[in-house]
Amino acid sequence: MVDDIDRKLLDILNENSRLSFADLGRKVNLSPSAVRERVQKLEENEVIQKYNIQLNNKKLGNDIEAFILLKVFPGQLRHVLEKINDFEEIKEAHRITGNQNVHIKVVAKNQICLQELLDQLMVFSDTNTFLILSKV
Repeated sequence: MVDDIDRKLLDILNENSRLSFADLGRKVNLSPSAVRERVQKLEENEVIQKYNIQLNNKKLGNDIEAFILLKVFPGQLRHVLEKINDFEEIKEAHRITGNQNVHIKVVAKNQICLQELLDQLMVFSDTNTFLILSKV
Protein backbone atom coordinates (compact mmCIF):
# COMPACT_ATOMS: atom_id res chain seq x y z
CA MET A 1 0.00 0.00 0.00
CA VAL A 2 1.26 3.46 -0.92
CA ASP A 3 0.76 6.10 1.76
CA ASP A 4 1.04 9.91 1.66
CA ILE A 5 4.78 9.88 2.41
CA ASP A 6 5.37 7.39 -0.43
CA ARG A 7 3.37 9.60 -2.78
CA LYS A 8 5.45 12.63 -1.78
CA LEU A 9 8.65 10.62 -2.32
CA LEU A 10 7.38 9.56 -5.76
CA ASP A 11 6.61 13.18 -6.69
CA ILE A 12 10.09 14.28 -5.61
CA LEU A 13 11.79 11.38 -7.42
CA ASN A 14 9.75 12.09 -10.52
CA GLU A 15 11.24 15.60 -10.58
CA ASN A 16 14.80 14.50 -9.74
CA SER A 17 15.59 10.80 -9.33
CA ARG A 18 19.25 11.55 -8.55
CA LEU A 19 18.63 12.94 -5.07
CA SER A 20 20.37 11.10 -2.26
CA PHE A 21 18.39 9.32 0.44
CA ALA A 22 19.58 12.05 2.85
CA ASP A 23 18.20 14.80 0.58
CA LEU A 24 14.93 12.91 0.16
CA GLY A 25 14.73 12.39 3.91
CA ARG A 26 15.07 16.12 4.57
CA LYS A 27 12.18 16.81 2.18
CA VAL A 28 9.83 14.30 3.85
CA ASN A 29 11.17 14.48 7.43
CA LEU A 30 12.52 10.92 7.55
CA SER A 31 15.97 9.44 8.14
CA PRO A 32 18.00 8.38 5.10
CA SER A 33 17.66 4.71 6.09
CA ALA A 34 13.85 5.02 6.39
CA VAL A 35 13.73 6.64 2.94
CA ARG A 36 15.97 3.91 1.48
CA GLU A 37 13.64 1.23 2.86
CA ARG A 38 10.58 2.94 1.42
CA VAL A 39 12.18 3.42 -2.01
CA GLN A 40 13.37 -0.20 -2.07
CA LYS A 41 9.86 -1.39 -1.17
CA LEU A 42 8.40 0.78 -3.96
CA GLU A 43 10.90 -0.78 -6.37
CA GLU A 44 10.19 -4.35 -5.15
CA ASN A 45 6.44 -3.80 -5.53
CA GLU A 46 7.08 -2.36 -9.03
CA VAL A 47 5.52 0.98 -8.17
CA ILE A 48 8.88 2.35 -9.32
CA GLN A 49 9.69 0.42 -12.47
CA LYS A 50 12.52 2.41 -13.98
CA TYR A 51 14.64 5.53 -13.58
CA ASN A 52 15.01 7.74 -16.67
CA ILE A 53 16.86 10.74 -17.93
CA GLN A 54 15.23 13.54 -19.88
CA LEU A 55 17.17 14.48 -23.00
CA ASN A 56 17.35 17.85 -24.71
CA ASN A 57 16.58 16.72 -28.24
CA LYS A 58 17.51 20.07 -29.81
CA LYS A 59 21.04 19.84 -28.38
CA LEU A 60 21.27 16.33 -29.84
CA GLY A 61 20.58 17.75 -33.31
CA ASN A 62 16.88 16.81 -33.48
CA ASP A 63 14.86 19.89 -34.41
CA ILE A 64 11.45 18.21 -34.84
CA GLU A 65 9.26 16.62 -32.18
CA ALA A 66 5.80 15.45 -33.15
CA PHE A 67 2.88 13.28 -32.19
CA ILE A 68 1.51 11.04 -34.91
CA LEU A 69 -1.82 9.26 -34.78
CA LEU A 70 -2.00 6.10 -36.86
CA LYS A 71 -5.21 4.65 -38.26
CA VAL A 72 -3.88 1.25 -39.20
CA PHE A 73 -5.28 -0.43 -42.30
CA PRO A 74 -7.41 -3.55 -41.66
CA GLY A 75 -5.31 -6.64 -40.98
CA GLN A 76 -2.11 -4.64 -40.42
CA LEU A 77 -2.25 -3.92 -36.65
CA ARG A 78 -0.18 -6.91 -35.55
CA HIS A 79 2.45 -6.09 -38.20
CA VAL A 80 2.56 -2.43 -37.12
CA LEU A 81 2.92 -3.32 -33.44
CA GLU A 82 5.82 -5.65 -34.25
CA LYS A 83 7.54 -3.15 -36.58
CA ILE A 84 7.08 0.05 -34.58
CA ASN A 85 10.19 -0.51 -32.44
CA ASP A 86 12.33 -0.69 -35.59
CA PHE A 87 12.01 3.08 -36.12
CA GLU A 88 14.64 4.90 -34.08
CA GLU A 89 12.68 8.16 -34.41
CA ILE A 90 9.76 6.69 -32.45
CA LYS A 91 10.36 7.38 -28.76
CA GLU A 92 6.95 6.31 -27.40
CA ALA A 93 4.07 4.32 -28.79
CA HIS A 94 0.67 3.58 -27.29
CA ARG A 95 -2.38 1.65 -28.47
CA ILE A 96 -5.39 3.88 -28.03
CA THR A 97 -9.15 3.86 -28.37
CA GLY A 98 -11.07 6.00 -30.83
CA ASN A 99 -10.78 6.47 -34.57
CA GLN A 100 -7.03 5.85 -34.54
CA ASN A 101 -5.23 2.73 -33.24
CA VAL A 102 -1.79 3.96 -32.24
CA HIS A 103 -0.40 7.22 -30.82
CA ILE A 104 3.34 7.76 -31.23
CA LYS A 105 5.81 10.43 -30.20
CA VAL A 106 8.66 10.97 -32.62
CA VAL A 107 11.89 12.94 -32.61
CA ALA A 108 13.45 13.73 -35.98
CA LYS A 109 16.52 15.60 -37.14
CA ASN A 110 14.55 17.80 -39.55
CA GLN A 111 11.46 17.98 -41.77
CA ILE A 112 12.98 15.72 -44.40
CA CYS A 113 13.60 12.97 -41.81
CA LEU A 114 10.04 13.38 -40.52
CA GLN A 115 8.73 13.13 -44.08
CA GLU A 116 10.74 9.95 -44.68
CA LEU A 117 9.30 8.42 -41.50
CA LEU A 118 5.77 9.37 -42.55
CA ASP A 119 6.35 7.83 -45.97
CA GLN A 120 7.28 4.55 -44.28
CA LEU A 121 4.30 4.68 -41.91
CA MET A 122 1.82 5.46 -44.70
CA VAL A 123 2.46 2.03 -46.22
CA PHE A 124 0.32 0.44 -43.50
CA SER A 125 -1.72 3.30 -42.01
CA ASP A 126 -3.26 6.71 -42.44
CA THR A 127 -1.35 9.28 -40.40
CA ASN A 128 -2.31 12.49 -38.65
CA THR A 129 0.73 14.51 -37.54
CA PHE A 130 0.96 17.22 -34.89
CA LEU A 131 4.20 19.16 -34.47
CA ILE A 132 5.11 19.87 -30.85
CA LEU A 133 5.69 23.59 -30.39
CA SER A 134 6.53 23.59 -26.68
CA LYS A 135 5.99 21.76 -23.42
CA VAL A 136 3.60 23.40 -20.99
